Amino acid sequence: MTTRPLQFLRRGQPVALGNVPPDRTLLEVLREDLGNTGTKEGCGEGDCGACTVVLGEERGGQLHYSAVNSCIRLAHSVNGMALWTVEDLAEDPLIQPVGEAPAAPQTITLHPAQEAMVQCHGSQCGFCTPGFVMSLFGMYQNHVCHGEPITRELAQEELSGNLCRCTGYRPILDAAQQMASLPGMAVNEAEVLQKLKLLAQDQSAQAANFSYIAPTSQAALLAARAAHPAAQIVAGCTDVGLWVTKQHKQYTQVIDVTRAAELREVAQHAEAIHIGAAVSLTDAFAALTAQWPQLHRFATRFAGLPVRNSGTLGGNVANGSPIGDSMPLLIALRAQVVLASQARGERQLPLEDLYTGYRQNVMAADELLVRIVVPRPTPQEQLRAYKISKRFDDDISAVCLVLNLDIVDGTVQRASIGAGGVAATPARARQTEAALVGQPWTEATAQRAAAVLQAEFSPISDMRASGAYRRQVLGSLLQRYWLESQGHPSVSLDTLTLEATV
Repeated sequence: MTTRPLQFLRRGQPVALGNVPPDRTLLEVLREDLGNTGTKEGCGEGDCGACTVVLGEERGGQLHYSAVNSCIRLAHSVNGMALWTVEDLAEDPLIQPVGEAPAAPQTITLHPAQEAMVQCHGSQCGFCTPGFVMSLFGMYQNHVCHGEPITRELAQEELSGNLCRCTGYRPILDAAQQMASLPGMAVNEAEVLQKLKLLAQDQSAQAANFSYIAPTSQAALLAARAAHPAAQIVAGCTDVGLWVTKQHKQYTQVIDVTRAAELREVAQHAEAIHIGAAVSLTDAFAALTAQWPQLHRFATRFAGLPVRNSGTLGGNVANGSPIGDSMPLLIALRAQVVLASQARGERQLPLEDLYTGYRQNVMAADELLVRIVVPRPTPQEQLRAYKISKRFDDDISAVCLVLNLDIVDGTVQRASIGAGGVAATPARARQTEAALVGQPWTEATAQRAAAVLQAEFSPISDMRASGAYRRQVLGSLLQRYWLESQGHPSVSLDTLTLEATV
């Protein structure tokens, strides 16, 4: 079985590569196959951001930009997209000064993302700089080009996936804010979209029976799964990429779910929001925070932006890691998952019933998770989401606790509590819910429920926290929820802002 030729757009021209293995990463293609070593390999697991590149794809007739980690992104996943690396910003003929005649062929003009780093002395040792520049480029295209100001808070959020070992964040944040004051540069998006359209037409006639299969509809996806039950399913590859780079696993056949149109949709219904399994974490959290604005900070702490741009909500749920942050949230939101197979159609079940053990679930070999159904908020519910980790940004939870209580006339009418990092699977705290429902919402009730919550789970001790610490945190978070419900201000790192140094 052969691989489909890999084609993407770079510097305004199509790049075509043959015989790229299905499990080869984009970083390997850039550095080893194309000799573009400006993109650096740091951690190899999507944590440090040194390998950040920006992808462009058509969405609703517009060019959509996403900064992603190339070290864990499978190369074939960018098929048919536009790609920018740090080496392209000053040399791409489709990026030109705003309001000026095209530059002479031999003229090199730095992009504002680069020029701002120079002016603000943001490079330090330089190893992380290419990744920062590309995150700044993505920020520039998504905000500055739309006339949106880059605040200190926005810069901090969108650069959280880039780590600087020189601890030089202040000048880099300065650079993020300075980009808008520099002479503008613009991507010729109309030409990029036209070239992407031509690229898609060129690929449409190719056969589909390759070792990297990327069906464009749910029906074709389920048919591919039925025909190839042993193939590795991938979405954003934020987990599978680690299996390739860290565990050195090899995959001879891959099925990519992210091209199926139905799985890429967020559908707004009267009673619920239907989020396709291939919707990125960035877009999924945007849909959720539109209904629950208090989730914004929690959402921005789910890894860094490049991981959220690649990773999908369905992938995080199906993977079933006990320390994945989306599952406790969805459990508390009373979400349901929809599973589908070609032979049996669709079935729906509560998300917490999906799991049978550590990274094990009820899905049959020919079945896939296709969407998540999240009921809309009720007027009486009080939702809070808490993440405890060693590092505030870009870190994995030691404990994640999400509480959602319906409180009417001072009495708890309904309770939904999701917990992560305390069991072999993402868990629903059913005993604690039972201890709350029907009780007056008082400090005594909260304290009794906290004791039940601490006894309900037997978390393990590992590199992130001891079991005793996790149990203590569970109880403390429930009492924090009580205090916040009474109007006490939250005092934590969530409430701190990073000010500019004058």
